[in-house]
Amino acid sequence: MLQAPATVPAHLSFPMANTKSAAKRARQTLKRSLRNRSGISRLRTMQKSALTGDKADAEKVRALISAIDRAAKRGIIHRNAARRRKARLQKFVAAK
Repeated sequence: MLQAPATVPAHLSFPMANTKSAAKRARQTLKRSLRNRSGISRLRTMQKSALTGDKADAEKVRALISAIDRAAKRGIIHRNAARRRKARLQKFVAAK
């Protein structure tokens, strides 16, 4: 039957489906989770680069806020999580 690609970790591989539609949903879920994981990883990387050093770079902070908004719009992160991240980012920038 269907197997997860070799590059996918074991905990993300899907179980044997009983119906065609369940198999399709499992494939879709796998694709989406991989896409979402790469988006979240990108956000974390941007956040680390924006907040390193003595002073937060205004250009990087602006790009990070835009990326957070895009991720929330696309459903990669929840909209409340996006608001929380932006609030904490702005709080950090104001303190510096």
